[in-house]
Amino acid sequence: MKLTFKKLDEKAMIPHRATSGSAGLDIFSCLDEPITLKPGEIKAIPAGITAEPDEDDIALLIYPRSGLATKFGITLANCVGVVDSDYRGAWFIPLINHGSEPFTVEHGMRIAQLIPTRIIIPEIQISESLSDTERGENGFGSSGIK
Repeated sequence: MKLTFKKLDEKAMIPHRATSGSAGLDIFSCLDEPITLKPGEIKAIPAGITAEPDEDDIALLIYPRSGLATKFGITLANCVGVVDSDYRGAWFIPLINHGSEPFTVEHGMRIAQLIPTRIIIPEIQISESLSDTERGENGFGSSGIK
């Protein structure tokens, strides 16, 4: 699989792996000036890029960076971002500050990580019934906590 990036801003940085064992490619902020997130605040941070996978069954999944989340409470407002294979627009990373202190995002900071993922495109069927299972319709908490 090949992933082609396009810079939409000359100062943008192309995502890349920090180490040879990194699962994700780091996504960098692309800013003209720093942006401060107050506690509880959400802001869309531009990455200055777009991308094109060479296969249609690839989703570009954007995850938080664990260091930002555990040290500062900075994570993605949408938990996991999904860039569809046919999207060619600018990328914005929606960060939320769950911490107790303001957090300033500066140009070139690693703010998220990208993991290209193959998806299954199902054949949709409609039925009046589904098969029975041991669990059935038992929902939230039905299996207990111990």
